[in-house]
Amino acid sequence: MRNHTICTAGHVDHGKSTLVNALTGVDPDRWDEEKRRGLTIDLGFAMADISGHESVSFIDVPGHERFLKNMLAGVGSVDACIFVVACNEGWKPQSEEHLRILDLLGVKQGIVVLTKISLADEDLQEIAALEISEHLMGTFLESAPMVAVDSITGEGIESLIAELGNVLRHTPISKDHDRPRLWVDRVFTIKGAGTVVTGTLTGGFLRVDDQIVINPENLLTKIRSLQSHDQHVSEIGPGSRVAINLSNVDHQSVNRGSVITRPDQWFLTSTFDAELNVLANVKHEVSRRGAYLAYIGTEEKYVKVRVLGKDSISSGSKGLIRVYLDEKLPLMLGDRLILRESGRNETIGGAIVLDPEPILRAVEAKPDGSLERIIEERGWITPSHLEALTGIKKAEDVPGWIVDPDSLQKMIGYLSQKVEKAGNLGIDITSLNQYEHAVIQELNDVIIEGNYLRKEGSDNFSDHPYLQISRSHLFKPPSPDEVDPRELRELVRRGLLVEQNGIYFAQEAVTAAAKAISTLLSKNSSGVTVGEIRETLGSTRKFVLPLLNHLDEIGATIRRDDVRLAGKRLTEII
Repeated sequence: MRNHTICTAGHVDHGKSTLVNALTGVDPDRWDEEKRRGLTIDLGFAMADISGHESVSFIDVPGHERFLKNMLAGVGSVDACIFVVACNEGWKPQSEEHLRILDLLGVKQGIVVLTKISLADEDLQEIAALEISEHLMGTFLESAPMVAVDSITGEGIESLIAELGNVLRHTPISKDHDRPRLWVDRVFTIKGAGTVVTGTLTGGFLRVDDQIVINPENLLTKIRSLQSHDQHVSEIGPGSRVAINLSNVDHQSVNRGSVITRPDQWFLTSTFDAELNVLANVKHEVSRRGAYLAYIGTEEKYVKVRVLGKDSISSGSKGLIRVYLDEKLPLMLGDRLILRESGRNETIGGAIVLDPEPILRAVEAKPDGSLERIIEERGWITPSHLEALTGIKKAEDVPGWIVDPDSLQKMIGYLSQKVEKAGNLGIDITSLNQYEHAVIQELNDVIIEGNYLRKEGSDNFSDHPYLQISRSHLFKPPSPDEVDPRELRELVRRGLLVEQNGIYFAQEAVTAAAKAISTLLSKNSSGVTVGEIRETLGSTRKFVLPLLNHLDEIGATIRRDDVRLAGKRLTEII
């Protein structure tokens, strides 16, 4: 079953709620006051199957200008609209404002419905249709089908249902990006169940027992149960209306405008850059001077606005802005919002988010919404962080990172020079920062030995000056005080030197000493003393004792009181 969510739109008292009732059999006006006044005040909801395979959720919105806030709360996540104009009244101010809002929010599909045809003769209906067509020119509804109905008598409803099915078959369904997000539009309690919130799900699936987070309240909870149009479900997909029974959350802690996501999937921002499209009917320039309201998701937020690059944006044009919120919300590249000025009580225009996490100062920022710019400005970014900002999955360029090409080449060049300067000693890999470590595999002609990274073919440790002197003075090696400790450690690590009690012997000294001891033992199997070994090696106790300790440790000799005997490994060494 394909799921679509459709909103109504149009001037007050043009028959939106009555039309939804005719299509679904459900009266979307929920409040007693709405029924008493015959006026939609808040959002209403209903559902129907269209053409046998389209599951359609209807969101009925208020048409009166005093309830524009509620109207905006219902149209942010819809796939299409039913644009309603009463043919006996024709085009009205809220018709125009609703159309501009839908256009600015990026709605691409819809159907135009002429209502109350029983109150207008054919000539008046034709005049209304021509007037509507003129107003729709240049908008997303310019080529939309137009159907005339009478919701009370049912005239034209079957034709509308058929036409609606045709429109929805060409309307893309909400995509599953495995990143669910739901803007809450209703909060209430059910006796015995607790807090329930509703909204239109986008971006991915939700399932019973899923752990979720509610922002900006930062409440971590679980889904106790799910319903869609009064039917219990174990999981629900994008494009669906859904009611979520929350576990252990007080209903007063959640509000319309709260956002439900999975933990750690979305970037929470209170400052973002956007492109503002100012409506042509705005009679003044847009600047930072003004009291602005942003309609994001299902919430109305007071915001501060700064124009980027110039002082103001003229009517009918586009410009870049930086928006400052008082709370953090889960936003990403491409999200849309409506901007109104509260002082003038007018819709200024619509904006699209170009960067949810601006890192450049406002005087330097030039957001364009491209993935490449976001990566370039940051240089290095993890795949998960990039997806949180943009909703786009991208493979890493080096282990753990997506990197701007220039930044990557600079880091490769820097590390290559660093390795070159380190010479045959190389660089201790544990000393590298996270970026240097990530580009090791991008270097040419390098090898890793243990914890060290060095140039391939630059191994000259076998010719190290200290090693050469030690080889010339096997049993009286020179002091290591003038030698780089790192080089000494590397000489030992490679087995070219042996360290014992701070004295460094060439490996050849160990072999020569073992041979000398073997010769002495062949003449006296009962053991040889330190003095005998010292005289044979022509050395002193300062050097002979550490050397004998090393031979004892490796199993070449065994100490028995004051003599040394042959160990199991003596013949291996010689």
